[in-house]
Amino acid sequence: METTELLDAILNFAIYFGVSILFLVIFKFVYTLVTPHDEWKLIREHQNTAAALGLGGAVLGFAIALSGAATNSISIADYATWGAIALLAQLFAFAILRYGFMPLIVQRIEKDEISAGVILATINVAIGLLNAACMSY
Repeated sequence: METTELLDAILNFAIYFGVSILFLVIFKFVYTLVTPHDEWKLIREHQNTAAALGLGGAVLGFAIALSGAATNSISIADYATWGAIALLAQLFAFAILRYGFMPLIVQRIEKDEISAGVILATINVAIGLLNAACMSY
């Protein structure tokens, strides 16, 4: 590999990695705004394991989807578009779980019911995996 190619590769890595970190930060803020419970407060002040599991699963699921987008994108704009779609998919997954399958998920997370945190984390990771797989066009 020539020096120019190596520098281009490093620059591309830095751009994609920087955008990825930015997406993770944006996701954390958007996800915690959409959920009616305050995950950070529950985790920091109450050591709520269910909230930590749910939020951790959401971040992990989103990161998995981002990795699929990064792997399959043809440009940074393409990556950003699929990253935004991944963010929406994760929010949609929470809405489906909350309004369709477990209407009391928020109250159960607030009560630190570990089973609720585990199912929320599992759904979020599953959505992230499916999202990443569907981005392999």
